[in-house]
Amino acid sequence: PLPEKFVVKGVVDRFSEEFVETRRKALDKFLKRITDHPVLSFNEHFNIFLTAKDLNAYKKQGIALLTRMGESVKHVTGGYKLRTRPLEFAAIGDYLDTFALKLGTIDRIAQRIIKEEIEYLVELREYGPVYSTWSTLEGELAEPLEGVSACIGNCSTALEELTDDMTEDFLPVLREYILYSDSMKSVLKKRDQVQAEYEAKLEAVALRKEDRPKVPADVEKCQDRMECFNADLKADMERWQNNKRQDFRQLLMGMADKNIQYYEKSIADLK
Repeated sequence: PLPEKFVVKGVVDRFSEEFVETRRKALDKFLKRITDHPVLSFNEHFNIFLTAKDLNAYKKQGIALLTRMGESVKHVTGGYKLRTRPLEFAAIGDYLDTFALKLGTIDRIAQRIIKEEIEYLVELREYGPVYSTWSTLEGELAEPLEGVSACIGNCSTALEELTDDMTEDFLPVLREYILYSDSMKSVLKKRDQVQAEYEAKLEAVALRKEDRPKVPADVEKCQDRMECFNADLKADMERWQNNKRQDFRQLLMGMADKNIQYYEKSIADLK
């Protein structure tokens, strides 16, 4: 899925350096994901996106094509209803629902933590200069007061780095996998539509009175399409799970290291 344009609530300047850099990283990761995919990497539109000098003409064609395709799919699958989703794909659907729910909870908690850190950072920046000003009024306490002011300044710098890391590195990965989960659900629904179409055609053949020595070609074609869709979905799910484990391992270990570094800097300054 394409990454979100806005990562953090409150970011409204779409031309700020932070937004541009965050967007650049997300799009770079998106293109690498496509490049690593065994099917999408050979997609004609992907090749055009990478090589074409002017995308305006292709852009207009793409919108018209997608509109027509959407209407066709809606017309073809509108009359089909899936009887029962196979257990293995039902399990995938349940997993995606639970996974998205947990990610949403983590995302809300992470945003609340960032909000509290930013509020604390504002207080530190207001608090530090007070000690510096106080030191000019107290000759005998000037040195320790300046030390406290410097300590607060260093702690605020360390906290700002930690907040930036969460904003630029932690949240985008969460959002990316929420979008991933939604994309996988969409693919699962398309698989269900293909199965429903196959079941409807099979039932139509069974209701015909005339005897046929073999299954009609259109039904066999639909069956082959369903089996290919099933195989591709399983392969994509396995690939997604492998990427997810690797990404979240790096994400959580990296965030743990950043927090350790923050507290080590803060303790060192307090000493």
